[in-house]
Amino acid sequence: MNNQQFNLITDPWIKVVDGDSKTCEVSLIDFFEKASNYRQLAGEMRSQDLAIVRFLLAILHTVYSRFSNENKPYEWLEIDPDNFQVLNSSTDYDEEDLLDTWENLFQGGEFSTIVVDYLKHNQESFNMFGEHPFYQVSRADYDSLVLEKYKIEKGTGTVAIKQMNRQISESNNTPDLFSPKISDFKNELDMPELVRWLISYQNYTGVTDKAKVETSEKFSTPSGWLYKLNPVYVQGKNLFETLMLNLVFDYDDEYHIERPIWECSDIKKYVEWRKKELLPDNRASLYTAWSRLIHIKWSSDGVPTIYSAGVPMYSSDNAFDIEPMSIWKKKSKKEPDIYVPAVKNKDYMDIAMWRNFGDYVNPNKSNEIHRPGIVKWLSRLKGDGILNRSLPISLVSVALVSDGNATSQSPFAEISDDLTMRLDVIFDDNSDFWPRRIEDTIDLTQDVSKSYWKFSDNLSKIRHLDSKEFNKKQMSKFYDRLNVPFKEWLASLSDQDDRDEKINKWKKTLWNIVNSEAKDFMKNSSPRDITGVEEDNNKSLNIFIARNRLLGSVANKLGIKR
Repeated sequence: MNNQQFNLITDPWIKVVDGDSKTCEVSLIDFFEKASNYRQLAGEMRSQDLAIVRFLLAILHTVYSRFSNENKPYEWLEIDPDNFQVLNSSTDYDEEDLLDTWENLFQGGEFSTIVVDYLKHNQESFNMFGEHPFYQVSRADYDSLVLEKYKIEKGTGTVAIKQMNRQISESNNTPDLFSPKISDFKNELDMPELVRWLISYQNYTGVTDKAKVETSEKFSTPSGWLYKLNPVYVQGKNLFETLMLNLVFDYDDEYHIERPIWECSDIKKYVEWRKKELLPDNRASLYTAWSRLIHIKWSSDGVPTIYSAGVPMYSSDNAFDIEPMSIWKKKSKKEPDIYVPAVKNKDYMDIAMWRNFGDYVNPNKSNEIHRPGIVKWLSRLKGDGILNRSLPISLVSVALVSDGNATSQSPFAEISDDLTMRLDVIFDDNSDFWPRRIEDTIDLTQDVSKSYWKFSDNLSKIRHLDSKEFNKKQMSKFYDRLNVPFKEWLASLSDQDDRDEKINKWKKTLWNIVNSEAKDFMKNSSPRDITGVEEDNNKSLNIFIARNRLLGSVANKLGIKR
């Protein structure tokens, strides 16, 4: 395989959906030249797509932090003409230059030719084979950085294709019974898919593998950085818009050189830096951070053996200034000043995004909530008049949720959700502040759900059912009924609305849903539901009484006359 070539710049590997809703694979050059023609990525998983988005953003951060939309280097930088890397930066750095570039690119609707020029000048860094293969290290570097027992010749420390493929995530010890591939094909990938999983794996590794780089102090094999977030990003109407809206230039007074992993000429220095566990000061480095040192050994007939060794990972404590794609929470009561990503838990996966509206928008402007960096970035673009205030913004959350097992952290489920609102609603500057009114409406909806829970609990008593399981199932169904109409209501809002009129419209919708759910139970009631039971206070309880209590409680909370 020594003469094999596969270069990400010229060979197709990015899976996209084009304007005709057809799926195809394109190279990096094709992608950046026609990004506005592609609606969305279409990889094997949505979480994989997010990892690819961050990889593509790393390229854009690198290029447009050095060159303007007119393909000219900023005056305050000295650029190496051979590889387009930064040689020197002066103190004359002007953030407005970056903002101007962003605005001109967005208005132009396409990336300038400097992106492709940059890729061509760094072509060898994107070759899957050769002296410095993409997202891999040479055998000599791998052997020099890992413990003796994990050197290549020992044949240990390997990770199977079926483990790297997060649709399967199967170890050699525990077969995945519900795999999308049968056993004979679990370890097979074509080259484009291998590239996608290679990028994805660095972001979503679990902690099962034992091999590590050699360090003077012990460290735990880390999971991938993206795996530890509760990710949120902005989705545009095509991939050009999606990338632009997530291209965050918010470095204020100090310029930070973007340092993607492929610009690291000495992998040993990179590992030495990672051993210090220092948070990067630039997003290209963050978005291309490795959780594993990987070496791929190819057999003569083209079968890869993948060697993988853990690399120390920096902490995510208070990383909200550099990581813009996550919501955050306080780490603990004992450490109230430390914020960490509010990672999704498998026990609470059914909580829709709109129910955590406050974590994304901070409607009460609390000092104890850190909005995601991309939301703050949109606020700035809207405040500077760069984005139209009526622009609809779709915030999308895609999370690969782990099994919660501290010794494996294998993928348990993938969940995605979205919220669409106009900019003038998210960043309303009227005195009758929409975000606060929305948050109050969500609180009211949650309060109504408590009445529904009580109704469900009464039914479980009447039917002599396990109330915990029954209520959990019924509440999940109830919120499923709310999700679509509430998101549609959010998307319909504008800063010109009569707030009370719009909120009353949602109250009516909510009332109709509660009524509809209650009617469904009445239609399917059994003789036991009608006969009912006697409560502890010697009063009768049947389905009619339960329904009347529900409707009375909800009508009172919504201020509706029955």
